[in-house]
Amino acid sequence: MELKEKVAFIKGLMEGMEFDVTTKEGKVLNAIVELLDQMADSVEQIDEDVDQLYDEVDAISEDLEDVESCLYSEDEDSEDDDYDEEYEAGLYEITCPNCGEVVCVDEDMLADENLACPNCGTKFEVDFSEDEEETENSEDE
Repeated sequence: MELKEKVAFIKGLMEGMEFDVTTKEGKVLNAIVELLDQMADSVEQIDEDVDQLYDEVDAISEDLEDVESCLYSEDEDSEDDDYDEEYEAGLYEITCPNCGEVVCVDEDMLADENLACPNCGTKFEVDFSEDEEETENSEDE
């Protein structure tokens, strides 16, 4: 039974028992039943409001999921595009052995004997011998 139905049942019991609401005890019980009736109305209104809020939160959550899927799918695509464009253009990332700064260089800069880190100025050479050995070893297998 719902709250309103329970309060109506109690009111029916009072009427069925021909409860005298003019006595002190009758007035107290009648006031309690009226209070219960008002409280039941308030609780029902709160339940309706909460149900409405749940529906609205669900709708917002679905909309947010749509926005997230659009944003994240675009980010993933653009990162892949940037990565592909860099390497299509012949750019390579090299980590400075001195300061750890990541430097992007092209093939011409790699061949330059004066290759230096723009952050700390340390000159360094790129050793391709490991790559050549790996290539030779993979061809032997």
